[in-house]
Amino acid sequence: MPTIFQFEGYRFFFFSNEGNPREPIHAHVRKDGSRAKFWLNPVGLANNQGFNGKEVNRLAQIVETRRDEIERAWHEHFGD
Repeated sequence: MPTIFQFEGYRFFFFSNEGNPREPIHAHVRKDGSRAKFWLNPVGLANNQGFNGKEVNRLAQIVETRRDEIERAWHEHFGD
């Protein structure tokens, strides 16, 4: 599970095996037993387990702000 970055206790990452065929670019987020998954193009919530609405909105803003960094890490890891 490559970590893309950590921010205020949230860990943003993806899995080394993201399906076959591989799913579109996205980021997983975990903190204190809660987790969510965000698509990047466009930024949107794919699923959420445990984060409240305020946290989801904040996480979506972080993903939007750091989208280039997430995409770059994805392409570097998967080589595409």
